[in-house]
Amino acid sequence: MASGQLYAKWQPQVALVTGAGSGIGRQLSLILAADGIAIAAIDLSLEGLQSLEKELQGQGCKVACEVADVTDAAAVQRAVDALTQRLGPPDLLIASAGLGCETSALALAPEPINAVLRVNLIGVSNSIAAVLPGMLERRRGHLVALSSLASYRGLPKMAAYCASKAGVNALMESLRVELAPSGIITTIVCPGWIRTAMTEKLKMKVPMLEVADAAARIAAAIRRRRKFVAFPRGARWTLALIRSLPRSLGDWMLARMFRLPKTR
Repeated sequence: MASGQLYAKWQPQVALVTGAGSGIGRQLSLILAADGIAIAAIDLSLEGLQSLEKELQGQGCKVACEVADVTDAAAVQRAVDALTQRLGPPDLLIASAGLGCETSALALAPEPINAVLRVNLIGVSNSIAAVLPGMLERRRGHLVALSSLASYRGLPKMAAYCASKAGVNALMESLRVELAPSGIITTIVCPGWIRTAMTEKLKMKVPMLEVADAAARIAAAIRRRRKFVAFPRGARWTLALIRSLPRSLGDWMLARMFRLPKTR
């Protein structure tokens, strides 16, 4: 087990991780467990949770799992209550459950847009609401939300995903200012695309980070209590530049990057 000296100020005892059954949530669970933190895992997939539980128990780590849909506030609260009884109250939240799919303006439909917004934004809000009262009572806690570089501005064919992640940023920024006097830390994580089962289904061809690399960077930011982290550097600066340009020029650059038809 790693030493608590890895963590600035204090080391968490229990981490609640949503989307823990696969992808970045699973990898972060493994890293945090190696630091000696008990893992309270939530996911929709029972199979994914069982696999994670077996692996962590085999390493002598403390873990408990509950199946829940993060879009259902009552289900999330029940899961958190059950996990708290088994492991103790979470003092670290990793809201990493997410959904991504293309939402092109040329075939716009409400169902996929609503689904992405419910998971990526409402799911984060539900997860925070389930743990925040206890953190406020104890005057200690750390809220981490997985956003994306796609939050920097609206991108072609990614309307719902960009909107959901921009919403996560605004939510977390609001909480950061108000919660600071109460001893609650917040971290916004904005990675580029990460190679997971979800992203491999996307039709767009974009450079992707490996899960292990992304999780290691996120874990480092959590340990240092960083308020905001974005990577990789090249993609971060490219999107920041496009966002700062006049809209017509930024739109032109994105159209070229996404190989869209020329404007008539």
